[in-house]
Amino acid sequence: MSSEQQTHRATPSRDQGDKVWDASVRWFHWINVLCILFMVATGTMILYGGELGIKGEDKVPLKTVHSYGGYVFAVNLTWRLVWAFIGSKSAQWPALLPVGKGFIPALRQQIRDFGMRRITPVLGHSPLGRMMISFLLLLMLIQAITGLVLAGTDVYLPPFGGYIANWVTAGDPALLELLRPGSTEHVVESAWTAMREFRSPIRTVHETTFYVLLFAIVGHIAANVIAEVWEATGQISAMFSGRRPTNK
Repeated sequence: MSSEQQTHRATPSRDQGDKVWDASVRWFHWINVLCILFMVATGTMILYGGELGIKGEDKVPLKTVHSYGGYVFAVNLTWRLVWAFIGSKSAQWPALLPVGKGFIPALRQQIRDFGMRRITPVLGHSPLGRMMISFLLLLMLIQAITGLVLAGTDVYLPPFGGYIANWVTAGDPALLELLRPGSTEHVVESAWTAMREFRSPIRTVHETTFYVLLFAIVGHIAANVIAEVWEATGQISAMFSGRRPTNK
């Protein structure tokens, strides 16, 4: 076989690029995208239900569907956090968190390179990328935890719904049997008031994080588009294929 033929056969292998994101990371990413789109849509309808003519008990089906989407979101996020301990090198905590030996010098170098319009070659997350991903994971964790609590206070769904239902009925079996999500009937008024006071700051955190998360997602998308267009790193395509071109 000639050297020309050998080169021709070797080229496709090189063009496949370097493996950067394993299948688990890619599945998490796209399931997360779908979950967030669903949660944003249903959450906005709940948040602005009054303006849309959806009030009181009419919100219960919407809150229930939103909560079911939240379960998928929470399970998917939990798996990603676990995978950060056992996954591939680029998926683990040292490659995600903005800490560790050499992080600050690398961050400074990336900022200098960006200012001088030079490309910073990084296979996984860049220093700025690690800061953004860590922030997004924190926001999503807060959103998942507060959402699970609110699912219990709003529609008495697991994992906290049983406890909340017992709270607002003061453990009365007769009231507990008649209790309906979204209704203030068949509750003990003092217990109901106490539950709503407990719920109020959690709801505030959930709603505030919702808006912060939206802005962070827009920033995340913008950063990836800039990296794709300016640096031509194959950043977006790599989240589909798992590989980034070696010649980028």
